[in-house]
Amino acid sequence: MPKMKTKSAAKKRFRFTASGKVKAGAAGKRHGMIKRTTKFIRDSAGTMLLCDSDAKIVKKYMPYNR
Repeated sequence: MPKMKTKSAAKKRFRFTASGKVKAGAAGKRHGMIKRTTKFIRDSAGTMLLCDSDAKIVKKYMPYNR
């Protein structure tokens, strides 16, 4: 059986915690900050954990990072 390939886009965007949860950067922070509220910008700083349904998809893309 050949090795499975990791999706290159996924390995650049996601990281795993020690317990196996998936960390990702907040969405909606690339441009258009002038129309966003200060609270939105403040709350979406740094990284956040993905919900279980999204994490399941990411784990499929990265078979060896568990």
